[in-house]
Amino acid sequence: MSAYKVADATGLIKLDAMENPYSWPEDIKTNWLETLKDCPLNRYPDPEARHLTATIKRLNPIPPNPPFTKGGWGGLDVLLGNGSDEIIQLLLMALPSSACVLAPDPGFVMYKQLSLCLGLNYHGIPLLADSFDLDLPAMLDAIGKHQPSVIFLAYPNNPTGNLFSEASIREIIKAAKGLVVIDEAYAPFADASFIDSLGQYDNLLVMRTISKLGLAGLRLGYIAGSPDIIEQLHKIRLPYNINSLTQISADFALSNKALFDQQTQKICAERSIVFNRLNALNGIAAYPSAANFILFKTPENRANEIFASIKQQGVLIKNLSAQGGMLADCLRVTIGTPEENAAFLAALTNSLDTPATY
Repeated sequence: MSAYKVADATGLIKLDAMENPYSWPEDIKTNWLETLKDCPLNRYPDPEARHLTATIKRLNPIPPNPPFTKGGWGGLDVLLGNGSDEIIQLLLMALPSSACVLAPDPGFVMYKQLSLCLGLNYHGIPLLADSFDLDLPAMLDAIGKHQPSVIFLAYPNNPTGNLFSEASIREIIKAAKGLVVIDEAYAPFADASFIDSLGQYDNLLVMRTISKLGLAGLRLGYIAGSPDIIEQLHKIRLPYNINSLTQISADFALSNKALFDQQTQKICAERSIVFNRLNALNGIAAYPSAANFILFKTPENRANEIFASIKQQGVLIKNLSAQGGMLADCLRVTIGTPEENAAFLAALTNSLDTPATY
C-alpha cells in the first residue's frame, strides 16, 4: 500500500480537490465570527452534536416517518463524522474480519484504501468502459458470489463524474443482503438523490458531506438511515468527534443556504462552459459530469506530460493516468471561478500546441 498523498498547491491555482472556489461575503464572515465569540473552548463539545444534527435533519428531505417498518423503527436517524472518510471508516470497522466490501471501479479511492487497512476482502467491479455506468450483471453476479456486507455507490461517481442508472442501483439494493451506502458527496451539483428513498429499503444508507458545498475546511460528513444501524455506528464512533468550532460554524453556514445555492449555480454554469471548451480542443475528450469536476482524456501517452506542463504554467489539476485501466491518459479538473477556468483552459491549450520536453 501507499499513503494517500495531497499535492502541495502553494503558489498555484488549485483545481485538483473538488473544492468550492468561492469564499463568503464580508458581512457573512462578520456574523460568523460573532457566533464564535462565546464558544466554550475550555469545555468538550456536545458529543452528539444535537443542535447541528437537528439543523441537518431540517434542511434535508429525510423522511421523518418512512413507510418501511420491518425492523420496528418509525423514523430515521443521522450520524455525523469528521468528514465522510470517518463515516466510511466507522462502517468498515463495524464488520467482522471475514467481511466482503464491494464498489464499482474506478470509484472513490478511500473505499478500497480503508478496506485494505482493516484487512477486509475488497472487490472492485469494473464499470462499463463506454459509459462509466454500472455493469449490472457483473454487480449482481458479484453480490451473489461474495455476499458483501457493504456496497458503496458514489452518486455522482468520483472520479468519473457521472450518475449511475437509478434503476440499476435499485436492483442492487434489492439484491444485497448487506448494507448499500449511496455516497452523495456531490449531490448539490447533481439534482438527483436517493435520500427520499430512505425507509423504502431497510439496508439503504445515504451519506453526504458539506465539503463540496464550500465548507471543506470544517471536515463534516453525515450519514442517514435506520436508527438500528446508526446505533451500532455510535458504538464505534470516538467521543467528541465533531469539535465545537465545527459544530457552531457548520450550523451557521447551513443556515445561509441561499448563499451556497447561488455559488452552486455559478459552478454548474461554469461546468457547462468548461465541458464545451474541452471538447472543442483537438485530441481532448471530456466526459459528461453531474459533479463539480470534469474527467477528460488526453492524447495517448501524453497525460503525464500535459499535467506537468499545466502545473508549470501555474495550475494544479489531478493526474489519474497512473491508475491505468479506464483512467489511462485521463486528467481531472475541478470547476473554479471563471478566471481560474480560463487560466486552466489556456494552459491546457498551450500544452497541446507545444509538447513539453521532460
